[in-house]
Amino acid sequence: MNLRRVRLGPGAEFDRIRSMLEQDAALRGRLGLGEPGRDAVLVGPGDDCAVVHGAGIAISVDLSVEDVHFRRDWLEAEEIGWRAAAAALSDLAAVAAAPVGVLVSLALPPADDSGNRVMAGLSEAAARHGALLLGGDLARSPGPLVIDVVAVGRTGAPVLRSGVLPGDEIWVTGRLGGAAAAVAAWRAGRAPDPPARAAFARPNARISEARWLAEHGGLHALIDLSDGLAGDAAHLASASGVRIVLDLADVPVHESAGQAGTAGDALALALGGGEDYELCFAVASGTGDALAPGFLRTFGLELTRVGRAVPGEGLFARERADAEPRPLGMGGFSHFGPAAGPLPGERTGNSA
Repeated sequence: MNLRRVRLGPGAEFDRIRSMLEQDAALRGRLGLGEPGRDAVLVGPGDDCAVVHGAGIAISVDLSVEDVHFRRDWLEAEEIGWRAAAAALSDLAAVAAAPVGVLVSLALPPADDSGNRVMAGLSEAAARHGALLLGGDLARSPGPLVIDVVAVGRTGAPVLRSGVLPGDEIWVTGRLGGAAAAVAAWRAGRAPDPPARAAFARPNARISEARWLAEHGGLHALIDLSDGLAGDAAHLASASGVRIVLDLADVPVHESAGQAGTAGDALALALGGGEDYELCFAVASGTGDALAPGFLRTFGLELTRVGRAVPGEGLFARERADAEPRPLGMGGFSHFGPAAGPLPGERTGNSA
């Protein structure tokens, strides 16, 4: 099936859009990526709507606002675009969906000439994750740069937050707290170390990893770690009607978070820092141990058991295996919670 592209009419706005689409096509050619997922796309950029088809269409949206989700003195324009795409595509990973494409709304200040660079980074992230650029909208902004990305995917068997069962084990991919360590360094007036900066500037949506786990592991529930392990594990517990107990000594802390200060500081970044875009999932007891070697061979990424589900409700934690679990007393980031405020570059994750 051929992807239908519509020719754009004349005008300054459409000239910009045309240059962005040509840039996207050239980038895919240089990367040798072609147009993955084109079998699901009937109409691509240029018309009033993109048209896609398939059983089980997964759709999510993620908003990135300058000086709320990122700062220009921290990131290059291409990195801003990459992050915006990866954050949206991570929501497809959270239900183990295969990407189809992204729709991008971009609002630029009048004198801002970074649009093509932002879109270059966004297009590269989309292509690397197997998503097409389906279209979007371009507008002038009187103030900050705003990027809104709609991610579209396909899945006939979405893995939801609501399937955790008492007795399940809670596992995560990778290591946590790296992006938060970068933000902590910038806010302290220091340059973050390269691994932390990379974790913040070019996160990866764990789409292939989620689909591998869904195919191999009998996943009961799944979520991406956009708002921090504490907040997102609490979402699993609430949606599933169970109590989740985290083993704090087992939480895998990113090497950069470990340099942030005390062990308690590092753990706080791993639990509440957010924007790791790793996966947190629930499986029956023993399943994770069986999956971990093959997962490591395939992706070069560790799986770590961080807790267990038991009857009850809420999020609890214990410092040692023989300790009595207690309410954790912390959650993930909320734009409108008590900790919210002018903390630029902190979050882009969906919590709904």
